[in-house]
Amino acid sequence: MSMNIGFIIYGSLDTLSGGYMYDRMLVEYLRAQGDSVEIISLPWRNYAAHLTDNFSFKLPENLDILIQDELNHPSLIAANSGKHPYPIISLVHHLRCSELRPKWQNDFYRVVEKKYLQSVDGFVFNSQTTKGVVNGLIGNSKPEVVAYPPTDRFGDAISEEEILERSKKKELRILFLGNIIERKGLHTLLEAVKDQRLQVAVDIVGSLTTESSYANQMQEFVKTNNLSSLVTFHSSLNNEPLIEKLKHAHVLIVPSSYEGFGIVYLEGMAFGLPAIGTTAGAAGEIIEHGKTGCLIEPNDSETLATHISQLASDRNLLTELSLNARKRYMQQPSWIETANQIRSYLKSMIVPKV
Repeated sequence: MSMNIGFIIYGSLDTLSGGYMYDRMLVEYLRAQGDSVEIISLPWRNYAAHLTDNFSFKLPENLDILIQDELNHPSLIAANSGKHPYPIISLVHHLRCSELRPKWQNDFYRVVEKKYLQSVDGFVFNSQTTKGVVNGLIGNSKPEVVAYPPTDRFGDAISEEEILERSKKKELRILFLGNIIERKGLHTLLEAVKDQRLQVAVDIVGSLTTESSYANQMQEFVKTNNLSSLVTFHSSLNNEPLIEKLKHAHVLIVPSSYEGFGIVYLEGMAFGLPAIGTTAGAAGEIIEHGKTGCLIEPNDSETLATHISQLASDRNLLTELSLNARKRYMQQPSWIETANQIRSYLKSMIVPKV
């Protein structure tokens, strides 16, 4: 049975981020199975402006089921309220109120998100952590599925032999992969390498325009601290240019203040890159501390600096973590399995028309 599906997002489905990649690949999979998927795009604005969408936005008609990226929550509360002619499923990457910010702000976001989450009929979660956070907020008893993000787009990216050869290179190459926004923690990484005496190089791959003021601060930090010879900003990369950066790196460091899943860690592991993330959010579902990488507290640049020094000086440790990281990646379910799980869940939510 094919389905007529609506999918609500902000902006473009081609946006380069882990969350949008999940949405994009899910749409591609559903269409490949014969389903019709209509993308309903709301314009990117600030949070207050998104709340005003509640005065005008109406749910689309003639669907079997509607998927809403939870990122759109401030725009959809009024439209979802009351009776709707088809199930509404929220695809939750992570909650805004889980991010690191002043308590009064998160208290406000928590109220809004709770109202939204109560307005839908079911959930697709990207991790057990996200599921636990949502269920803790609303005491959920609605149908749900945990479907891990696509991590196998690069296939068998690198061999063990290539990992062993790469580890011999004197300069420790660090890759930061993510949009340059404060939540991703680039400031923690730059602070950690500021006083490194061992030879390191840092490649920063991610959009410089998503939070341009923060990106400008990071670029100024590099100049002020004479790090320009060590740190290179590449803006966003995809496909072959990105693969080249992943192949030549030794370690992936994205010390986010919060991750709902952290697809980037597993994609790095596909290339044998130990991952360093934080204890906040779902990174711990992927990174096993001391085996496939390291977990630090958010903003703990001092501990991060220690881990970087260890990996730079102890290449046996680097090699061990690199091979373990690749093995961890190989254990992850394929995206076809995950996407099929989501499709089966969507079909189970549709009430047959009489």
